[in-house]
Amino acid sequence: MTLSERAAAAGLSRDWEDADGRPQRVADEVLEAILGCLDTTSPGVPFLSADAGRAIDLPAGVTGDAELLLDDGNRLALTIAADGTLPPVERVGYHRLHAGGREYTLAIAPRRCALPKRGWGVAVQVPSLRASTDSAFGDAGALVEAAASFARVGAQALAISPTHALFPADPTRFSPYSPSTRLFHNVLLADPALIGLPLPPARATPLIDWPQAARERIAQLRTAFELASEGALSAARTHRRQRGAALEAHARFDALHAALGGHGWQDWPAAYHDPNGEAVIRFAAEHEREVAFYAFLQWLVDLGLATAQRTAKERMTTGIVADLAVGMDAGGSHAWSARDELLTGLTVGAPPDPLGPDGQNWGITALDPFALQRTGFRAFIETLRVALAHAGGIRIDHALGLERLWVIPAGADASEGAYLRMPGAHLRRIVAIEAHRADAVVIAEDLGTVPAGFRDTLAARCMLGMRVLPFERDAEGGFVPSAEWDEAAVAMTGTHDTPTLAGWWKARDIDWAEQLGRSGADRARRAAERAALWQAMDKPGDPPAAPPVDAMIAHVASAPCPLAIVPLEDLLALEEQPNLPGTIDEHPNWRRRMDASTPALLARRDVARRIALLNAERHA
Repeated sequence: MTLSERAAAAGLSRDWEDADGRPQRVADEVLEAILGCLDTTSPGVPFLSADAGRAIDLPAGVTGDAELLLDDGNRLALTIAADGTLPPVERVGYHRLHAGGREYTLAIAPRRCALPKRGWGVAVQVPSLRASTDSAFGDAGALVEAAASFARVGAQALAISPTHALFPADPTRFSPYSPSTRLFHNVLLADPALIGLPLPPARATPLIDWPQAARERIAQLRTAFELASEGALSAARTHRRQRGAALEAHARFDALHAALGGHGWQDWPAAYHDPNGEAVIRFAAEHEREVAFYAFLQWLVDLGLATAQRTAKERMTTGIVADLAVGMDAGGSHAWSARDELLTGLTVGAPPDPLGPDGQNWGITALDPFALQRTGFRAFIETLRVALAHAGGIRIDHALGLERLWVIPAGADASEGAYLRMPGAHLRRIVAIEAHRADAVVIAEDLGTVPAGFRDTLAARCMLGMRVLPFERDAEGGFVPSAEWDEAAVAMTGTHDTPTLAGWWKARDIDWAEQLGRSGADRARRAAERAALWQAMDKPGDPPAAPPVDAMIAHVASAPCPLAIVPLEDLLALEEQPNLPGTIDEHPNWRRRMDASTPALLARRDVARRIALLNAERHA
């Protein structure tokens, strides 16, 4: 086979188009490097998926009778039609099919995901929140208070930053989008006040000092572990048994990382690279109290998230909307305990586009599409279940990753990658099944370079896209009136990666670009854009010098989308954004804090006025 044929067989796109439609071609050496990282061996139990109520396509050549064992234990005798299909199955779930002498896993998905009722929500970065009793950063307790506060003023959804597990032994790695694993939660968010052991108040600072704050929090959580009641410890032990081997491995990883250091498991002595090896088993036995501590923290943060969703659902229709990151750090818990489930030697990112002219390398790995097929998509299903366990919705970051991933070989530039095809039909159906099980809505982040038809595919299944004010432009670059935004999406004023409304109006993002020496900063163009937006909002006269935040929020809220989400930074008319893409230390990413507790913020006159605008627009 030629190189191009080998690439096509592995699902790699050698030829692709950039954001401007210009043809691009992956270099031979890059393609060879990527192919060398992929294990395309045949799958185990074949996996089929179909929509409820529709005929089921079988592999070519499968004939005769079939038997379906439903997930409720019932059996159905089915006849394979002459066209190689089975009769429709209505029951949503994962079933076992015996046909043509083979066994298949059959996933039956609802045709459409649930849609939220018309309303509005707010997006928050959990660590940025302040509670009435303050700590060094926002945690589950602050989230519970925020959920109650937003519910009281009419919000129907509270979208939160990812709560995935990070690296408690290395608090310099605090990006929520570069987790150790997505199967567990960030233990720093655990709040012992939920079990009657409040943290001591901490000095308020506008920026989080993560290394110091994390060390202090871990010390406080150790004290909470030592003082916990027998009832709390019993509940934690039950949770540990229920999560089984996966939690055991993760707790061992955190304990080992605290003891051995390093960037990740690759830096440990070789004897500790095998999670089932003798050295790890001996370590776990000798440090059982330490392993139990990290398992206890997983129970405690899970309790906090459950409490937040229960509080939200007392008044909200949707409640918490969890955020699912694209992948995980190759040195983290998931890669250590189940590395055969992940892409090895490859990182994922994005090709050059308007958001990242040089391409983006996110420095993370992702689930391997061939491993997913071999294992019946087990890791993906479990990832979704963890995210949806205490949520009424899920936002899938970079939902394009359900269809294809931009993979980059180790050591290559972000632009030196290729698109790897993912089993998109199966993945979307699994998302629909898990959302159905959780009675949750699905938001699929569809920004950036999106292939033709992808948004239509999402819309057909009622997976809501994102219509974000700065990006809703026509072919000439003018702003599309919000009344023309499509209904199959969530309307948003911005995201954690975009300038805030006030920051965009005052060109704060251009200030940062100039400070960082980035090209493309154009103040004259921004002035024209302000005028164009002012006109699109149907406002008379010239645009004002002060940011018209109220008008911009009302503009987005008037869109026909079922849900409008406003970042808390925009509700407060703040100028600085939580994260500046393409920076690490140059900008205080994921460190900014609110200047008061959520109840105090919502009591401010200007904030109350904007909330009234949202309620008036969304409940009209």
